[in-house]
Amino acid sequence: MTIVRVNRRAAQRVASGHPWVYSSDITERGSAQPGEAVLVLDPQGRTLGTAHFSSTSQIALRLLHPKPHVPDVAFYRQRIAAAATFRQRLVRDSNAFRLIHAEADLLPGLIVDSYDGHLSAQFQSQGMDRDTPLIVEALKEEVQCRSITARNDGSTRKLENLPVEKKVLWGEAPEQTTITMNGLTLVADILHGQKTGVFLDQRENYAAAARFAQAFQPRRALDCFTSSGGFALHVAPYCEAVEAVDASAATLAVAAKNRDANGIQNVTFRESDVFELLARYANSRRRYELVVLDPPAFAKSRANQEQALRGYREINGRALRLLESGGVLITCSCSHHVSEADLLGVIAEAAQESGQTLRVLERRTQSADHPILLTIPETLYLKCLVLQVV
Repeated sequence: MTIVRVNRRAAQRVASGHPWVYSSDITERGSAQPGEAVLVLDPQGRTLGTAHFSSTSQIALRLLHPKPHVPDVAFYRQRIAAAATFRQRLVRDSNAFRLIHAEADLLPGLIVDSYDGHLSAQFQSQGMDRDTPLIVEALKEEVQCRSITARNDGSTRKLENLPVEKKVLWGEAPEQTTITMNGLTLVADILHGQKTGVFLDQRENYAAAARFAQAFQPRRALDCFTSSGGFALHVAPYCEAVEAVDASAATLAVAAKNRDANGIQNVTFRESDVFELLARYANSRRRYELVVLDPPAFAKSRANQEQALRGYREINGRALRLLESGGVLITCSCSHHVSEADLLGVIAEAAQESGQTLRVLERRTQSADHPILLTIPETLYLKCLVLQVV
């Protein structure tokens, strides 16, 4: 194996349980090639483990195994089998779930979601991209899958100098397939939908939203950044009317299919810029008893954290202006670089500016099939707060 040596700081990071080594911490990379599995040594020449090497990303090494161990089909089969067993014990009321959650399943750079047996995968690093044939073979052997599609269209691929593409790797993959989630029938757009098809990380938060809607029986609800209609359709049985808003006509078309497939008649979808719509509704004194905010990540990197916090403060402030006394705000952030404490802080500022007092009903995170490793904070990214105007 090609040897890559790292400095003391990197060795301490690995010893603390984090699998990443940054390019600035590499002292000797030898002849390491893009995506190659290399042997990582500390300054004293002791083995730190086997890692995928990236020639372009700031994350130059992603640890795969604590010993010298070139990944083969058997290696991937073992990791995939463990991940599948974990999901079998946790996932309920759905045939769609995240099968592999990258670092949290000890497979950094690999994400795989299952939609009723149709697998949608993201190969996010040079190493996982290079090992795609091995991973496909391992998935076929360990998982009862019907097809495997590569959704290699995420921004991380650009950092790895990899082509951005979508393609079927094995089997016959439909552009859309029908799944079940929390008693609802939903359409998953595997080839063109956001992320890998559906926001599976919100599955348990959708159920929580339904629970709070049942408890408070809101007359009017507003679901912002609705995408395929997840929150809107889950709360609809407990509301008189639900308005769901998104800027994408394509996702709204899928949301309308989901509404009709479930025989729901009290949800109206609207194509609009959410920031502008909230300002317009606030100025016209429109009122709701439930507002949901599930925006895309405002902070893609630490560099734009402050700008993201301003965005979260603004959008939550506008939403609060629409809420009746006793109304409920369900607000989310999928920005890793914005912590729950950061989010609570800017919402508190927004509430103070609007003269409102908020009660925290529940603090939530991503669904359990998107596990969080204590030593890898990057595996925790989704925050979901349920708040009530007192």
